[in-house]
Amino acid sequence: MKKIIIALLAIVCVSCQSAIQDNPLKDKIILFVYGGWDGHQPKQCHDFLKPWLEEQGAIVYSSQSLNSYTDKELMGKVDLIIQTWTMGNISAEQERALTEAVRNGVGLAGWHGGLGDAFRNNTEYQFMVGGQWVAHPGGKIDYDVDIVDKKDPVTKGLKKFHMQSEQYYMHVDPGVKVLATTTFDDEHASWIKDVVMPVAWKKYYGKGRVFYSSLCHDVDDFKVPEAFEIMKRGIEWAALSKEGK
Repeated sequence: MKKIIIALLAIVCVSCQSAIQDNPLKDKIILFVYGGWDGHQPKQCHDFLKPWLEEQGAIVYSSQSLNSYTDKELMGKVDLIIQTWTMGNISAEQERALTEAVRNGVGLAGWHGGLGDAFRNNTEYQFMVGGQWVAHPGGKIDYDVDIVDKKDPVTKGLKKFHMQSEQYYMHVDPGVKVLATTTFDDEHASWIKDVVMPVAWKKYYGKGRVFYSSLCHDVDDFKVPEAFEIMKRGIEWAALSKEGK
């Protein structure tokens, strides 16, 4: 009987683990902070992504204020922060609360300027994200995205795809795990011909998982299936940060 009980418990544990893997966002508490420069359509992107998050079983707290980062009660229960806040300013107290939360195990995910071009004067924030936007030569142009890590769950099964959007030129931490890249030509800046630039990456900041994608200038870019899939999978990966997996 004892062996049967142990076997049943093992099956239950495997089933629970499988359920977590199948739906990693279930019951996860997400703080979705949006604002900053309107050109990146923070509200529209929030309104597009929030229903998907809730469909996965996540509990989403939406905020248009950086003061949310200093709300100790809220931050104490958050599993993941999604931020889309281009440019703007963050106070020392807000930045410290955000970076400490991630360093202690809260996940962080975001895209384009909402994470990679926020708070240009805050180097510790940039250290956490793993990169900072510096240019998008030509503005909205045609370019390709290459999948360089075909085994990682975020990019597994995806193939090279095309974007018509801003091709981000960034200063990037060499310690990030690069998942996808893009290659620049010389049409808009002759000196960057053949430069290979990271597009999506993973990294850790302390105990916290950080995911970034430079794709999706505005909400219409999420209509590119591969761009949306990378973002969804990156969010799912970062949401498991506290589980230490």
